[in-house]
Formats: sequence, structure tokens, C-alpha cells
Amino acid sequence: MAATSKRVIVTGQVQGVFFRDSCRQTAAGHGVQGWVRNLPDGSVEAVFEGEPEAVDALVEWAHEGPPAAVVDDVTVTEQEPRGHSTFQVRATALSPGQDR
Repeated sequence: MAATSKRVIVTGQVQGVFFRDSCRQTAAGHGVQGWVRNLPDGSVEAVFEGEPEAVDALVEWAHEGPPAAVVDDVTVTEQEPRGHSTFQVRATALSPGQDR
């Protein structure tokens, strides 16, 4: 079966609750590649890539997150797979105009 890729934005109390590391562990358990990072507005962005059933499982997980998270909303966008070979926790995205 062909790989699929989904970009998700998770809003709520999702930073400072081990969301990114829990996401990485869950992705590894499902064989999903991609990445996750915090956004400056307090949300979390992730890309899940792999077998459709595994990607869907990660999207479902994102609606709950780790035990300390309070998820308000999850926005899911389908996109073309980019051939990710691992799952990474990326650094927090910078606000527009912020120096690196």
C-alpha cells in the first residue's frame, strides 16, 4: 500500500506536557516517520508519514495526546509524502521576523 502523509496542528494545552516526546514514541510504535515541533502560538505541528492505517492511528492519538495534555482542536491536512526516513522532534519554530 502506498504511503500517505498528513500535517496536523494541535491546539490547547499541548506545550510543556511532553507532547513532542510522547508523539515521537507513539510514532515509533506505529512505524510512522515525520516530525513534530512546538509553534510560537502555543500549538504543536506534526507531519505523519507512512502506511495509511498507521498515520490514521497517530492522527487519532493527537486528539488526546499524552495524559497531561488538554487538546482543544486538531486540524488535519493531507499532503504529498516527502520520503521521511525517521521521526524527529524538531526545535520550536520561530515567529516571523525572529532571529535564529
